Amino acid sequence: MTDIAQPIVVGVDGSTSAVGAATWAAGVAARLGAPLHIVYATPYLGHNFTDAAAAVRAAAITGQHEAAASILDTAADAVRRAEPDLSITTSAPPESADEALETLSSQARMIVLGSQDVSATSALLIGSLTLKTISRAACPVIAWRGDILTPTTQPIVVGVDGHNSDTALELAFELAAALRVPLWAVRSSSSRRGPGNVTIPFLIDWEALEAMEWRSLSATVGPWAQRHPDVDISFFVEHDKPSQALLQRLDGAQLVIVGTRGHGALAGALIGSTSLNLLHHSPLPVGVCRPAAD
Repeated sequence: MTDIAQPIVVGVDGSTSAVGAATWAAGVAARLGAPLHIVYATPYLGHNFTDAAAAVRAAAITGQHEAAASILDTAADAVRRAEPDLSITTSAPPESADEALETLSSQARMIVLGSQDVSATSALLIGSLTLKTISRAACPVIAWRGDILTPTTQPIVVGVDGHNSDTALELAFELAAALRVPLWAVRSSSSRRGPGNVTIPFLIDWEALEAMEWRSLSATVGPWAQRHPDVDISFFVEHDKPSQALLQRLDGAQLVIVGTRGHGALAGALIGSTSLNLLHHSPLPVGVCRPAAD
């Protein structure tokens, strides 16, 4: 990658979803004024638990050199048709896809991968390229899915959870400003329970708790809103678990972005995490941002 500006990196593997991801990433790159770098590497196959899996990996490595040029050309042609003026580079590094993407992430603005979903089985047993990349990348990772091939005028949804949301808010505001679309900031307030679930329900000031949630949401988002005064932002406090609070706000949106606490690959794969639930259930592209300190 020789461009001075940080590129958007998109990984391709010859699949239809990868070409869709590349086309979508190209639209985002054009609006951000960033170059696009398309990369193809040896497929990430997880841990080799069996000799058969090791043989598959060996065959993939052998076939890489034959397939790389064709796969990269196909993706680049699709991108040029969609964004003819965009600066595009390609590469086929010798290392595995997870290693290549980790290396490229240190120079990238974001990484985009075609990903229909991430199942609990793949997350816990063999892992996935998406989860592996999220856990190790030095930049935000967007798992593209759905049928949106170019940015639209629909809102971007961002999950807000205290300081863990800073990198997610940074990306969300940056994209909302570049795409000139509204931003929906969603905070989960799953602590609210019915009177039958508490010992002395009348001593709990639910209105005060509600007001506290709204103040926390406003205080977290406020500094970013001041930096991007042209972004039209709406606030939502949902009385549900974080993943459900976000999923119920996706109707009519084009992208959802969340932060992750960055506890590592294993913790990131635990069933029930907000990121994993969104990766598994969201019909829209999902952006996952690790804390800057990571």
